[in-house]
Amino acid sequence: MKNQKILITGGLGFIGSNLAYRCLDLGAKVTIFDCLDPNSGGNVENVDEIKNSIEFCFHSILDFDRISQHVVDKDIIFNCAASTSHSFSMREPWLDSDTNSRGVLNLLEAVRRLNTQAKLVHVGTSSQLGRILYNPADESHPEFPIDIYSANKVVSEKYVLVYARAHQMQATVIRLSNVFGPRASIHSPEFTFNNYFIGLALQKKDVTVFGDGKQLRNVLYVRDAVSALIQAALVDRANGETLFAVGDEHYSVTQIAELTTDVIGGQVKHIDWPKNREVIEVGNVTLSNKKIKQVLGWKPEYDFKNGLIETKEYFLPRLDRYLK
Repeated sequence: MKNQKILITGGLGFIGSNLAYRCLDLGAKVTIFDCLDPNSGGNVENVDEIKNSIEFCFHSILDFDRISQHVVDKDIIFNCAASTSHSFSMREPWLDSDTNSRGVLNLLEAVRRLNTQAKLVHVGTSSQLGRILYNPADESHPEFPIDIYSANKVVSEKYVLVYARAHQMQATVIRLSNVFGPRASIHSPEFTFNNYFIGLALQKKDVTVFGDGKQLRNVLYVRDAVSALIQAALVDRANGETLFAVGDEHYSVTQIAELTTDVIGGQVKHIDWPKNREVIEVGNVTLSNKKIKQVLGWKPEYDFKNGLIETKEYFLPRLDRYLK
């Protein structure tokens, strides 16, 4: 990636900021495009150590003219911009649709008009599938999302694939699942549940699990997620593909909570399901990473415990910056 010009939409967020650090390490020239939407989990503290090494553009992907200006000369575009809360999407469906659907169309249309030579990597999510019909689920699994966020992520993924085929654009979708690690939003249950667990554990508070917590989940350390995104950008055979970048192991929600408290602190407490969360619960989710291993040669390098140890080391001296 040396001297490659990189645009990261949503670059002040969890995954986008970790991606920015890695791209700089690899010699790229990085531009971050982010409006700090409070429903997306962005934080300026995420790029504090590299703020003098990157270009900033504080705008929304809903601003077609602004995003058009910044796609023109880029070699690689990572679309990490999203409104990421499942529950918020149910309360404010129009706002979720704006960011997760119309915003992606803006980006795609800007690339189609101004820079079809760029490689686009779009971040998807495993929650697009809804309730799992067979295990482990793979990229061919039917998609019946049960919340607005996940439905809009389905739509935006299909937009990316339509543009790739119809306009000969180089584009790949990487679906992620419960990514955790440094620079995550740990202050609110609106974002990924396992990162909220980490925030509670860092404060030595009860880590609350709804019900018995037996439902299975896949977790992935953020460094592994970033490596998948970068490999997708650099490998031509990934063009036009949708790939699950997920870990090899699956854990129950209770196991995730227990290991988090073992490594970081606090204790696990089981509570009753809130009605607004139970209706969007998908049950067991086990996922296959067979395809991405074949297409990219990617595999996760971090196990859950080691990822938690690194995460604790990152947050402890900076905790006040992430609990606001």
